[in-house]
Amino acid sequence: MNNFRNVNNDILKDWLEFRESTGLAYTDDEDKKHSIYFDEISERILNNVPGDSIEYVKEQLDLLDKNFLDYVTYWNEKYYRNGFCDGVQLISGSVEK
Repeated sequence: MNNFRNVNNDILKDWLEFRESTGLAYTDDEDKKHSIYFDEISERILNNVPGDSIEYVKEQLDLLDKNFLDYVTYWNEKYYRNGFCDGVQLISGSVEK
């Protein structure tokens, strides 16, 4: 049986990146309401930080943003891939019988 989880030419990852880069991830107004407004939130925080601490807080917010995006990307890719692979294996298993 093929192992769909180990791939060299990762079409699923390419598709997810394409969706994200073209705005296809936001298909309707409801999706847009659940966006992450990191820049706007960071700006509001920085507007309330004393001048001598702004650069430090900005660096920490940038690290938080990068860390959060890495976290979300890892888990979404892992579970999209596994869900997709499980579905394919279920379908291929029912066809073989």
